[in-house]
Amino acid sequence: MTESSAVVEVRGLTKEHGQGQSRVRAVDEVDLDVPDGEMLAVMGPSGCGKSTLLHLLGGLERPNGGEIWLAGRRIDTLSERALAQLRRRSVGFVFQAFHLMEELSAAENVELPALLAGSSPREARRRGRLLLERVGLAGRARHLPSELSGGQRQRVAIARALINQPLLMLADEPTGNLDSAATRDMLSIFDELRSAGQTLMIVTHDERVAAIADRLISMRDGMFVDDTRMAGGSTGWLGGMIGLEG
Repeated sequence: MTESSAVVEVRGLTKEHGQGQSRVRAVDEVDLDVPDGEMLAVMGPSGCGKSTLLHLLGGLERPNGGEIWLAGRRIDTLSERALAQLRRRSVGFVFQAFHLMEELSAAENVELPALLAGSSPREARRRGRLLLERVGLAGRARHLPSELSGGQRQRVAIARALINQPLLMLADEPTGNLDSAATRDMLSIFDELRSAGQTLMIVTHDERVAAIADRLISMRDGMFVDDTRMAGGSTGWLGGMIGLEG
């Protein structure tokens, strides 16, 4: 792969599910470049392959064919151990179902990926505290997920995804379980992350998410059927969320 400013480069990516006559090509030989700092939204009907694509880019699934490059490094050929290390250090995940650990506080959930990646407890606490402040949850840091609303849990999940300053943040239907007010909060946070230079890829059915993206890809039957440049969003108060060195 030649030198490029793209964080993600995909060539001929293919993923099949099932066996025999029930075999389905969920992702069908797609090519994709995601430049540094871009917010990309992916839309399409249920079962079109968009979540599978996200899982492939994050190393959660293995492709049947093609190549995946992250920041110039080919990742689809990595060992399971190397892939796990890459996910911890370079990729942040946000899911519709939050996937928080119920026995841990909000702060502990946010800090955990940093500890797993080798940060000291002190550094993990510092970063976690800053991120919870930035998403408006400083006063809820010691609360368990069961004590938080859906929107608050998703904000914890976003802070957790950012704790290791990932090259790429992947979100799968992040507003799917939220009410209208919480969805507006999520849109504001994603817009500010985009403006601050975080590379984002969001799978969504929500046209409001697509409206703040830099780019929208539409999928159908495992293929890209449209790739549109969008207007994008605005800058704001979360600009300090990306750089946590200060």
